[in-house]
Amino acid sequence: MTVACVLELEYENEAMASSVHRALAPDNEPFVKAETRGAMVIAEMQAATPLKLLHTIEDYLACVAVAEQAVRAAKG
Repeated sequence: MTVACVLELEYENEAMASSVHRALAPDNEPFVKAETRGAMVIAEMQAATPLKLLHTIEDYLACVAVAEQAVRAAKG
């Protein structure tokens, strides 16, 4: 059995979405496939069990929070 999840993260503009996406890209493979669409980051993930998927989602969202803080801090 495989379980899957799609997260759609919406930002105030394309530049913010792109910056967050670029910050996360090195850690994504092989667990997360992500892309930007306008001001959104679309992240797709799958795992063998619901608990493994939950762990992947939690890890990804923790990384998202750090990336968002870093991008906002860099903007000043």
